[in-house]
Amino acid sequence: MTDYARPETLSQALQVMTGGGWRVLAGGTDLYPGADTRLAGRVLDLSALPGFSGITHAGGLRIGAATTWAAIAAADLPPALRALQQAAVQIGGRQVQNAGTLGGNLCNASPAADGVPPLLALGAEVELASPSGTRILPLEDFLLGPRRTALQAGEMLAAVTVRDSNLSGASAFVKLGARSHLVISIAMVAARLVVAAGRVTGAMVAVGACSPVAVRLPQVEAALVGAPVAEAMDRVQAVDVRAALAPIDDVRATADYRRDAAVELVRRAVRGALA
Repeated sequence: MTDYARPETLSQALQVMTGGGWRVLAGGTDLYPGADTRLAGRVLDLSALPGFSGITHAGGLRIGAATTWAAIAAADLPPALRALQQAAVQIGGRQVQNAGTLGGNLCNASPAADGVPPLLALGAEVELASPSGTRILPLEDFLLGPRRTALQAGEMLAAVTVRDSNLSGASAFVKLGARSHLVISIAMVAARLVVAAGRVTGAMVAVGACSPVAVRLPQVEAALVGAPVAEAMDRVQAVDVRAALAPIDDVRATADYRRDAAVELVRRAVRGALA
């Protein structure tokens, strides 16, 4: 038996959540495959909530948690979000992109979630709503491990936000899988670089699918900041990327292969951001 609720306001949704035991439904691309022959239990559908889908820019960029990957890919966004848009068109196939949501990708908390490295490269934060109010967390504090987030009882992810100060520069996303699309990542990298007067003045680089959660690479970032553009790639190659990662062996790749792949993907992502 399934209890189904589709509230039309955030306050109604939060009131429903206080009953406990509800599973949140946005796009359903993770929820439905994880069900048995039918979706049983308590299901809370967020599709009617105002402000939970769409992208706005006022004092920073805000992406509603129920915004689909197709909408993100088609949006008119600054070059800093190019990596997120590149990831958006590589998440599943067209059907998944039309239904799957940014918030679902984050709350599923897979180490191979394609949306996470581009958001880390933007210094993104998450907006968490509950009956007691709203709290903001850096994305890296929200993702605690495989299938684990900092969501508390009665709380839901409402949006992802990026401060104006992180909307400068350009970014790139590079993904390695067994094929180009419809595949879970073996490794992936997003890089965002800010260039002024021929030098890199800001850098954020993140790797996914090579640790329990996607991680930033502060040593790579430090090597890039201040480098003349012509020397940036040499600076990257001098950093031991492998040491910063903790991948596992699984059916898609060995840990050693992931480390080696990440080294090359970091180079490609940085080169793409510079281009």
